[in-house]
Amino acid sequence: MKICIVGLGSIGQRHVSNIKKVLSEYDINFSIDALRIKGGKLDSRIDDAISNIYHSFEGLPDDYDVIFITNPTAFHYDTVKKLLGKTKHMFIEKPVFEQYHGLEGLPLQENGVYYVACPLRHKKVIAYAKNLIEQGEQIYSVRAVSSSYLPDWRKNIDYRTVYSARKELGGGVELDLIHEWDYITYLFGMPQKMFKFAAHCSDLETDTNDIAVYIAKYADKTAELHLDYFGAETVRLLELFGSRKKYIIDIVRNTINIVSADKEELQIDFGEDDFYLSELQYFFHCIQHQKKSFNEIDRANFLIKFVLEDRN
Repeated sequence: MKICIVGLGSIGQRHVSNIKKVLSEYDINFSIDALRIKGGKLDSRIDDAISNIYHSFEGLPDDYDVIFITNPTAFHYDTVKKLLGKTKHMFIEKPVFEQYHGLEGLPLQENGVYYVACPLRHKKVIAYAKNLIEQGEQIYSVRAVSSSYLPDWRKNIDYRTVYSARKELGGGVELDLIHEWDYITYLFGMPQKMFKFAAHCSDLETDTNDIAVYIAKYADKTAELHLDYFGAETVRLLELFGSRKKYIIDIVRNTINIVSADKEELQIDFGEDDFYLSELQYFFHCIQHQKKSFNEIDRANFLIKFVLEDRN
C-alpha cells in the first residue's frame, strides 16, 4: 500500500505511527511518503518511517493508494482538489473544510473512500451511548460541554500562532470543536431547529470565536451544547436525560455514571482507550472491504454548514 501524508505536524506524525501499527497488524506491506511545504524537526521514529519527502504538489507521484490530508484546515479544499487524481482513497482531518463548499468541483471516484476524521465516535463511551440508543433507550434531553484553556493545548508553542487562534486558517470553536456536533448527530441525527450564539468574550489574544452555545430541537428531545477555549479545566461531558435515569458520559476520563431516580448510581470505567488507533483500523477496514465510511466528505461538509449558521 502506497501512502502519502500531506502535512507532518503533530497530527500527521501521530498518523504515521498508527499507520505502521495497523498495517503491520494486518500484514500489509506499505511505504509512506510525505509532502512538507515547510521544514521542521521530526521525531526520529517518524523520520525513519518516511520513504520520500516532497516539497510541492507537482512533484508527487500519481499512484497512491491513500493520501492523508493533515495540513491546516484553510488549505483542505484546495489540497483535496489538487490531489484527488493522485490517489484511490483519502483520510481528511477534521474539520473537512474551513467553510461549506459545493462539491461539484471535486471529482470523487465512485469506489473511493473519502473519510473525514471523527475520532470521538471511536471511543468506547460513545460506542456505549450508540448501542444504548439503538436498543431503544428513551432520551428526552441532551447536554454536552467541551471546555478547555487554549494556551495549554500545545506545550512550548505560542497559542496565538496556531490555527485555532486565527480565523484565516479555519480556527474558532465552531469548527475546531466540531467533534461535539459530529457525535451528537451520529447518535441522534440532525435536529429540526437550531439556535446559536457565538462570539469572542475572553481575554485570549485571538481573532476567532472563543465561545459558542447552541440550543437544538428534535421531534422528541432537546439538545444543548457549550463550547469554549477559556475553561479553567479540561471538560468534555455528554449528559443524557431519560425516564427517571441520567447518563453522565465523561469523554476525557472514559467513564459513564448512571444515576437512577432512586439515587442508585453505577459507574462504568472503560480504562485506556486508543481511539485514534481504532479510527485507523476502521478506515483501513473500509478500504479492504470496499465500503463507504460513516463520515464521507458530503456528510462532513454538510455539518460545516450546520455549525456555522442558525437553523431556526
